[in-house]
Amino acid sequence: MVTISCNADLSFDVDPAKTALVAIDFQRDFLDPDGMVAALGDDIAPMRAIIPNAVALIAAARSAGLMLVHTREGYAPDLSDMHAMKRDRQVAGRDGPLGRFLIRGEPGQDHIAECHAAPGELVLDKPGFGSFYRTVLEDRLRARGIEALILMGVTTQCCVASTMREAVDRGFRCLTVEDACAATTPELHTAAISLIYGENNLFGWVSDTRRVLAGLRGG
Repeated sequence: MVTISCNADLSFDVDPAKTALVAIDFQRDFLDPDGMVAALGDDIAPMRAIIPNAVALIAAARSAGLMLVHTREGYAPDLSDMHAMKRDRQVAGRDGPLGRFLIRGEPGQDHIAECHAAPGELVLDKPGFGSFYRTVLEDRLRARGIEALILMGVTTQCCVASTMREAVDRGFRCLTVEDACAATTPELHTAAISLIYGENNLFGWVSDTRRVLAGLRGG
C-alpha cells in the first residue's frame, strides 16, 4: 500500500497494482510551438512548464508498477466521429504547421517526445474531451482491476476535469496532481482545481508532484 499526502490534510492510500497514472493529452498540438494552441494565439508557456513534472511522475509510476495510460484527443480524417457542435467550431481539422489540427495520424496529434508511451502501455485516442467518451478505457481499467486513478495533463479545465468527472461517476478514486496539470491561463487552472474541493472534496483528492513522488518512492 502507498500513502500520498494531499491538500487539506488528507491522504490518498492506494495499492500500486490497482492504480493507474493517466497522462492526459501531452500532445504536440497543445504543447509544441508549432501546434494548434500556439497557432491559435494562446500562450503555451504555462502548459510547457509542467513537462518536467510529468516526466518525473511517468518514470516513478513505471518503477512503482502502476498501469500507465496515455490519452490523445484526435478525430478521424473525415471528421465522422466528431459531433456537429464541435464541427461548428471549425477548429479541429484546420490546416496547421504540424498537419491538420487534432486529426489522428497527423504529427501534431502525437505525443510530445518527452511523454511518449513505453511498449505495452495503453495509448488511447479519444474523439472528445473526456477519456471515457467513446473509448475502451473503462473496460481496460476493469480488466486490470484498477480502482484508483492519478490524473495529470492538459488542459486542467477541459480534458483533465472531464476525465475526472467521468471517472468519479464510474466509481474510481481520483487524485489530481495540481502542478502536473495546466491551462493556457492560471485563472482557468486555479478555478478547475478549486472545484475539486467543493462540497467536502466531492471530486476526490489533490496533491503535487513532490508528494506523489515521495509516496510512489516509499517516502
